[in-house]
Amino acid sequence: MAQMSPAALAPQGSAPAQPQQTFPLVVITVLFFMWGLLTSLNDVLIPHLKSVYTLNYVQAMLVQFCFFGAYAIVSLPAGALIRRIGYKRGAVAGLMVAALGCALFYPAATSGYALFLFAFFVLAAGITVLQVAANPFVTVLGPPATASSRLTLTQAFNSLGTTIAPALGGLLILEGMPAAVDAAQLAGDALARYRLQEAAAVQGPYLALAAALLVLAVLFALVKLPAIGQSGDTPQAVRGSVLAHRHLVLGAIGIFLYVGGEVAIGSFLINFIGEPQIAGLEHGAAAKYVSYYWGGAMIGRFIGFAVMRRVSPGKALAFNAAASIVLLLVAILGSGAVAMWAVIAVGLFNSIMFPTIFSMALHRLGAQTGQGSGILCMAIVGGAIVPFAQGALADAIGLQWSFVIPAACYLFILYFGIRYARMYAEPQQ
Repeated sequence: MAQMSPAALAPQGSAPAQPQQTFPLVVITVLFFMWGLLTSLNDVLIPHLKSVYTLNYVQAMLVQFCFFGAYAIVSLPAGALIRRIGYKRGAVAGLMVAALGCALFYPAATSGYALFLFAFFVLAAGITVLQVAANPFVTVLGPPATASSRLTLTQAFNSLGTTIAPALGGLLILEGMPAAVDAAQLAGDALARYRLQEAAAVQGPYLALAAALLVLAVLFALVKLPAIGQSGDTPQAVRGSVLAHRHLVLGAIGIFLYVGGEVAIGSFLINFIGEPQIAGLEHGAAAKYVSYYWGGAMIGRFIGFAVMRRVSPGKALAFNAAASIVLLLVAILGSGAVAMWAVIAVGLFNSIMFPTIFSMALHRLGAQTGQGSGILCMAIVGGAIVPFAQGALADAIGLQWSFVIPAACYLFILYFGIRYARMYAEPQQ
């Protein structure tokens, strides 16, 4: 997820590194871990709810539509809330809203799919507020010279959360279920009992997550944190000259398509692995492989950090996008273990894309950096739209061929990387 630019933030007064700031940094790092875990758990719940409520792929993708749609709807109100109540209280509010979203999974298990979708939206709304409020603290909990290392640390724990979540969700939610039943063959009381039994599997895990978020809210309320002031950039100034920067506009499209492609692949991965011509695995077994997809992104970030010290970000981005396209074509045209591991390997090449596109899009924006960052954060709504489009295509032509949607997303990212391959070596065009 996006980090706010350190240049756009300024602690009020001097904020030298203090030993007691280790604990606040630990608390914030746990927050990054938690929202990575909560986001990646969607990949487990989508096939589970699809099976329980006999949904088609478009209906199942409403989960991501509601979840990532919150970024577009809540981002600006979240910013207004933070300006009104402050960063610390805003983070506490975000945690409490996210906890409410998790708690709503309990009644949703007995009320139906619509309440599940509402719970996803509430959960994502809390995470959106939390990100707007908590991200800046990472940059001020220590010397400015080491801010990048702290951001890398918190991002690594965010990736750890996305890596653990599918395996954990598979263990707690998908495994231990009764023998597989074709819900489409049931009716009346039998169908109602089946849905209640299967949907109830989410109640315990999400109540535990709600409790964990409430504990974090208490810790965040009690921990001593430095005050943060904002720069003069205001969201109201987004219209106008900032959009005249072509690389920002193209970068926003890149963020939209990257997040959409990444989320779409993760959302369909369990079902894809379960296809007879791929691996034919049950959902519980397939969920473990989703962890490899997200774990690849975590590993790739460290590899990318080393590589981009010698290779321009644009060239590295273009290479990774090209590799992702090739892997997806192998998955579309192939079968068996080769197709399965081709899709999983895309996660490794996803690793550098978000931070690289984000930083390239903000290059040389100067005083407009804050405005540009807001535009890029709102572009995360691609995680709602692209999976929905892939779901429609999967229903129309089949799941395997629907992966042309994320392949097309990476094609634009390839173009963006090539176009700005010499961005840091030449004057801005």
